Amino acid sequence: MTYAELLDLYFDRSNALQWYWTVYVVVLGGLLAFSSLRQGKDILTTVLVSVLYAAFAYKNLGAIRDVTEQRFAILEALRESANADVDVDVKPVRERIEPTLVGPADVDIRNFHVACDALTIATLWAMEFRRRRIAAREAAGRD
Repeated sequence: MTYAELLDLYFDRSNALQWYWTVYVVVLGGLLAFSSLRQGKDILTTVLVSVLYAAFAYKNLGAIRDVTEQRFAILEALRESANADVDVDVKPVRERIEPTLVGPADVDIRNFHVACDALTIATLWAMEFRRRRIAAREAAGRD
């Protein structure tokens, strides 16, 4: 592969990574909107939504980690191709662009994702407990 093809592949994987994060944010926002619009208390729905969200988040994190590993492998191939390329026109591009091709460590990605997941599930449950408190107050006011 040429340097240009490897560079295209790197940015292709970067776009895929961005899509996984976008899907994650859209699902998270939709889930919180759904939960905030629910009127009645229902522990079973909250349990099911929490479990389904945790399963989604687990698979999403796996996809994000896979694409991140692919990006790092391509970056390594880009750096190794420095010795193979004899095209003098590529050298200035390589010197400028390669230092900018960085990404977060796998542990940072995992910690951020898991922290957001835990906060999301905690928010779901906080909304459920709030609905329960409101229902209890309304029931007490009717007595």
